[in-house]
Amino acid sequence: MRLLVALLAATILSVSPAHAGDAPVSAPAAPAEARSLDFERVFASPSLNGAVPRGVKLSPDGRWLTVLRGRADDRERYDLWGFDRTTGKWTMLVDSLKLSSGKELSEAEKMQRERQRIGDLKGIVSYDWSADSKAILVPLDGDLYLAGLDGTITRLTDSTGDELNPALSPKGGHVSFVRDRRLWTGKVGAEAGPVTPQESAETVHWGEAEFVAQEEMARFTGYWWAPDDSRIAVQRFDDASVGIVTRTAIGAESTKTFQQRYPVAGSANSLVSLWVMAPDGSGKVEVDLGPDKDIYLARVDWAPDGKTLYVQRQNREQTRLDMLAVDPTTGKSRVLFTEQAASRSWVNLSNDYRFLKDGSLIWWSERDGFGHLWHLKGGKWKQLTKGPWVVTGLAGIDEKAGRVYFTATKDDVLATGVYALNLADPYKIERLGEPGFAHSASMDKAGQTLLVSRSSPSQPPQVYVADGKGKRLAWVEENKLDASHPYAPYLAAHRAPTFGTILAADGTELHWKMITPVMEPGKRYPVFFQHYGGPTAQTVTRGWASPLEQAIVAKGYIFFEIDNRGSENRGVKFASALYRAMGGVEVEDQKAGALFLKGLPYVDGDRIATYGWSYGGYMTIKMLQADPGLYAAGISGAPVTRWELYDTHYTERYMGDPRQVPQAYAKANALDDAGKIADPLLLIHGMADDNVVFENSSMLISRMQGQAVPFEMMLYPGYTHRVSGPKVGVHLWNTIFAFLDKQMPDKAK
Repeated sequence: MRLLVALLAATILSVSPAHAGDAPVSAPAAPAEARSLDFERVFASPSLNGAVPRGVKLSPDGRWLTVLRGRADDRERYDLWGFDRTTGKWTMLVDSLKLSSGKELSEAEKMQRERQRIGDLKGIVSYDWSADSKAILVPLDGDLYLAGLDGTITRLTDSTGDELNPALSPKGGHVSFVRDRRLWTGKVGAEAGPVTPQESAETVHWGEAEFVAQEEMARFTGYWWAPDDSRIAVQRFDDASVGIVTRTAIGAESTKTFQQRYPVAGSANSLVSLWVMAPDGSGKVEVDLGPDKDIYLARVDWAPDGKTLYVQRQNREQTRLDMLAVDPTTGKSRVLFTEQAASRSWVNLSNDYRFLKDGSLIWWSERDGFGHLWHLKGGKWKQLTKGPWVVTGLAGIDEKAGRVYFTATKDDVLATGVYALNLADPYKIERLGEPGFAHSASMDKAGQTLLVSRSSPSQPPQVYVADGKGKRLAWVEENKLDASHPYAPYLAAHRAPTFGTILAADGTELHWKMITPVMEPGKRYPVFFQHYGGPTAQTVTRGWASPLEQAIVAKGYIFFEIDNRGSENRGVKFASALYRAMGGVEVEDQKAGALFLKGLPYVDGDRIATYGWSYGGYMTIKMLQADPGLYAAGISGAPVTRWELYDTHYTERYMGDPRQVPQAYAKANALDDAGKIADPLLLIHGMADDNVVFENSSMLISRMQGQAVPFEMMLYPGYTHRVSGPKVGVHLWNTIFAFLDKQMPDKAK
């Protein structure tokens, strides 16, 4: 599951790594006039992170750079802004408030936004440039608009339903979207019409991604235009065989129930097929995906010349990934190559690959034990990067120069850097990003301009454009920590992080981060021990994160977190420690972190509280069950308590099929040992959660009540998996610390 990593920390002053046993490097004591953060300000507007743009894009002609910016008075509402690189001026291209109709989004779009983790955002959340760089397709409030750079706004749709997954075709001649479970297309400016059949069964959808594709495979579309606009590959899926889960969304004043098709682990998935057709729906042919129908349609891409359709087919066990080369005129396919999982592991999906104009492929693979780039040309593989580090992203490729740009942990596992190599001599890797920053990067299609985002423990996120050598050309958002920055009033009181390592039981190195308050000699401090613990996440980094950490430290707590075995960016062996063993090795490694803390002279070992959300909430339960008395209290937010309740693609990837390995699921569940919880527990859950459904908590509540185990709980009517906002976020964190003040009182006071 792409379970939400718990709110991460904000750190400022750059420090050197420490090692187990080292005392943290303390920043100077804050001056008397320094303002400490509180939860009210953390969740208020404007954001303390400063201006952090979303959806940064370059226009096809390279003249305009466009971004989505949050409003100063409403951090969750975004407008579309453009920077004209010829004049050097910024302009608001679309004001979301002025254009908004106020129409409520459909349930389908709300749920799709939840899958994309943008359910709390308002205004403009996506957009698409026209091929001629003269207009932008803007979805807003369920309808589509075409915004011209001359200031004109043309409304393209005005319907009671929502237009899902809107797009402009690559050549810019057509607009397409999904409405009423069908794909619609039309020439820009003309009325669109449906091009896929009207199905009698409401379980059939065309042009959409099925639930697990959105939730677990990071694939949010179900159709793909050919580069010359001549064809569209369209997914069809039928949910008839998928079990129905009655999902209850309990609100403050009413309760809604949804009969949701949800494939729990060990049950049937959607039946998926793929078709190729002309833009008007004619000439439809079915793609041969093979005789096994119980597969995942993972990725779909067109070759640059449009003559081949490439399809990634993943088996149900997720131990095999086939790249199919498909003839779009007939639908016939052949296996181009296969990725096979290591023993007791799985194949991870990735978007870090690129088909080149010469017919070759740049491909990310973990086949040597670490995520690296490979080049497939003429049927032969060549490894481009190698070593005990991982490539975290393929930024872009300058095909003319044969230059490949990527991000990786080559120099520091805690700080991703930007790099480049030449295909002719890939072993000379050039570092482009500055040391001391955690980077991400993307490029224009031609691989000429880098768009770099970076942050550090002393710098909130910055975005800039750079040339192929990494030289900064212009700031998109400098986000300078000057007197005008929203965080400026709190900078003097900010506490520096320290980083270090301890060893797991098998000798594996584990990274931790710590922030301390201004420490008095001889005084011992309580610890807020935050964790996530699950796969696909790395929480300990040298990047900027939420100022929430500083508000916690301002309450007199040490903030601490550690990345256990099973977390991201440490290679296949490190990640595979969780294979069919969730709730085991991660608990063991977090315990090692707690014992490390108890051995520090400035830590009050009797006042260590552990907190986690989602997978982290599951971890809290398992940690309290495994080691009664080790933690003074635990906070569990939206926990998974029984993995059979979660979906197929995520759960079976790590745990296998419960019909085949029931013993692994029995050991991993957090219900059977509910009676072992002897330490104070605060259980929190949103009552409209459609990701980790509320049943996970209600089952635990029932078990604990049935065994007379005391606990506290706080439920949030109407909230989904993300319980946050300018007021409710304050309530949540005040609740947590009221609980801790009661369970872990400072006896020295």
